[in-house]
Amino acid sequence: MPPVFPMLTVLSMFYYMCLRRRARTATRGEMNSRRAIESNTRALPINVEIVQYAKEVLDFSSHYGSENSMSYTMWNLAGIPNVYPSSGDFTQTAVFRTYGTWWDHCPSARLPFKRTPTTFCSQDYVELAFEEPVYPTAVHILETYHPGAVVRILACSANPYSQNPPAEVRWEVLWSEAPTKVNGPQARQFTPCIKQINFPTNLIRLEVNSSLLEYYTELDAVVLHGVKERPVLSLKTSMIDMNDIDEDEDDEKYGCGMDTLSKQFSIVALREWPSNGYFDKLPYELIQLILSHLTVPDLCRLAQTCKLLYQHCCDPLQYIHLSLQPYWARINDTSLEHLQSRCTLIQWLNLSWTGNRGAISVSGFSRFLKVCGSELVRLELSCGHFLNETCLEVITEMCPNLQELNLSSCDKIPPQAFNHIAKVHSLKRLILYRTKVEQTALLSILNFCSELQHLSLGSCVMIEDYDLIASMMGAKCKKLRSLDLWRCKNITESGIAELASGCQLLEELDLGWCPTLQSSTGCFTNLARKLPNLQKLFLTANRSVCDTDIEELAANCTHLRQLDILGTRMVSPASLRKLLESCKDLSLLDVSFCSQIDNRVVLELNANFPNVFIKKSFTQ
Repeated sequence: MPPVFPMLTVLSMFYYMCLRRRARTATRGEMNSRRAIESNTRALPINVEIVQYAKEVLDFSSHYGSENSMSYTMWNLAGIPNVYPSSGDFTQTAVFRTYGTWWDHCPSARLPFKRTPTTFCSQDYVELAFEEPVYPTAVHILETYHPGAVVRILACSANPYSQNPPAEVRWEVLWSEAPTKVNGPQARQFTPCIKQINFPTNLIRLEVNSSLLEYYTELDAVVLHGVKERPVLSLKTSMIDMNDIDEDEDDEKYGCGMDTLSKQFSIVALREWPSNGYFDKLPYELIQLILSHLTVPDLCRLAQTCKLLYQHCCDPLQYIHLSLQPYWARINDTSLEHLQSRCTLIQWLNLSWTGNRGAISVSGFSRFLKVCGSELVRLELSCGHFLNETCLEVITEMCPNLQELNLSSCDKIPPQAFNHIAKVHSLKRLILYRTKVEQTALLSILNFCSELQHLSLGSCVMIEDYDLIASMMGAKCKKLRSLDLWRCKNITESGIAELASGCQLLEELDLGWCPTLQSSTGCFTNLARKLPNLQKLFLTANRSVCDTDIEELAANCTHLRQLDILGTRMVSPASLRKLLESCKDLSLLDVSFCSQIDNRVVLELNANFPNVFIKKSFTQ
């Protein structure tokens, strides 16, 4: 019989790792002085658990609703539930702008950044403030329609209601998981098992990925459970995720939770080996190719092994395309400073979500672009709340080759600052969704940036006359292929006529929630006749869309792939059949709340046209 001692040793080692993992959240002094640890209990109820709903929505990346309304907006997450436990499509919930993979298969889709870690899959986020800082014991998310989008929950050490800003802002992941498909759209209370942290928090961030969903996810409320005093852990440990142990062990071993990124970039004292093994026999280019598959933290770690690999890991050719969005919580001025020497040839840069709460300063951002901006072609700055007029001025001066600029949800940039963008004559893509761009600045941009192919003006509420904007587009932007006018409040048939006449290369047009457009004026039939290349057309919530419009689309826009006519009362099943028979490439048809299209019709159309996803939403 084989000896059992080795197995006992392995079990002892595992038990030690578990205890060490749990003890790591408390200092030795706290472990000794808090309370006596009782061996037969779990975390001791030292104090009463506090249960609180979100007090305020501080920040978010997108929402379905309007900036001047509460319907379908992130602001609905503040306070007690409005809908739960009911299921269905309700305006009182929080809804993000996109779902599924439809947005990845349209003309405006952007190429993904390489080197994005497989563990980072977040597409949107919302940050919630609570009244009392607590040590979290549970987070409940009340999902009322198509649940399953939440992929990460984080806690922040900064108190948004404190008068004194903290010297350091820490974010800790409470829970994360890859996107999973949930069977059925019914409401649920989602309560993942969260990790214990060693600081109190009243700032919680949810990150979502809606790519597996068949429709928009709807969130009703978030409940934070916690205690005021730090819990004392017992010896009777609860279930421990081995992935957590691996991550923390890596953080200790390599110092690379991205918080020590700056230190890794600046390391110069490296071992010099007499031989580099097989690496000495490999061509320089082949080593570069191998390293091109590593993430930024992995490059940092590898750079510490020897001088040869340090040289490869610091080669600017490794940083032609660089996305720092996955590490948004750890990027600061020092990180950018140490990256400067490596990014002198950078062409694509993604700083979306980074720099908030003082992590990146205007001066730090400016210094980086002055060194690294000359070759930039693509710059992603979504939700960069540190950006101001000085930053936009630096971008236009230091990035003469810039072709793509994403300022989505940069709602802190003052209106007059957008005038600087007109200096970048080479722009082909400009995303201004949820910004404060005003009419004068936008007219200047359209006048001087005639190479524009993709333009997003969704939810830009400070533009007074969209007809004038559309007229300028028709006159100056002849190469326009995609245009987002989501929730544009004042465009009329006159602007649509100018747009359709001048921008006949348009393949994608979003006119969702544009209430001033009426089918009776012939604006939609005019679009169908003038824009035969249309692949995506959103006429969301326009109740006037009728059979004539659908039949014109069927006759003229045979390349149509996505059509949203949610909310119309005037479209019959017969016209939809004509559309489906004519548009062989159609893959998405949203007929939610179309009064003439009931579930029986949808089932029939699905049976006859199985390659088309026909969506019919409901409210209970």
